[in-house]
Amino acid sequence: MHVEPPVRAKEILLHTCCAPCSSAIIECLLENGIRPLIYYFNPNIYPLEEYEIRKAECTRYAQSLGLTIVDGDYDHAGWLREMAGMENEPERGGRCLRCFKLRLMASARYASENGLKVFTTTLASSRWKSLEQINAAGRYAVSPYPDVTFWEQNWRKGGLSERRRQLLQEHQFYNQLYCGCEFSMRGK
Repeated sequence: MHVEPPVRAKEILLHTCCAPCSSAIIECLLENGIRPLIYYFNPNIYPLEEYEIRKAECTRYAQSLGLTIVDGDYDHAGWLREMAGMENEPERGGRCLRCFKLRLMASARYASENGLKVFTTTLASSRWKSLEQINAAGRYAVSPYPDVTFWEQNWRKGGLSERRRQLLQEHQFYNQLYCGCEFSMRGK
């Protein structure tokens, strides 16, 4: 699949939620001559053991490709404070939008502080998430950083969903069964 960032860049920041969601995107970026700096910032993930497993899988994949992965701070208590009052929101509701904003704001800040002009997110590869919310959160996140552009890309298209499934099997990635936060575990 041919992709092109909205601003010419050979390196971009890729906010990454997990190895299964990021693998086909990373492969696609590399095939298009774009090198991703992988930014793992997911304070929503609960419990800590789940966070560590997902981070380890991302790290394993990144290292196998010679890519750099940056581990954002894990502050689940801080994330819970930010989500206070939204615990009973449904999936794809206001809590998810607030969570996306929090994670993508940290990504935009990191990109700006490190001279990266473009960032995108693997959240846009999940069929369980609202692309409208993700894109709105990305646009919101870059608003204080005029030097950074959010790359709105539907990472579900162009065969990437099928390739994701193939890479999951090839690399035997741990494949979680919920988004990450304790509120998304309901009914699982």
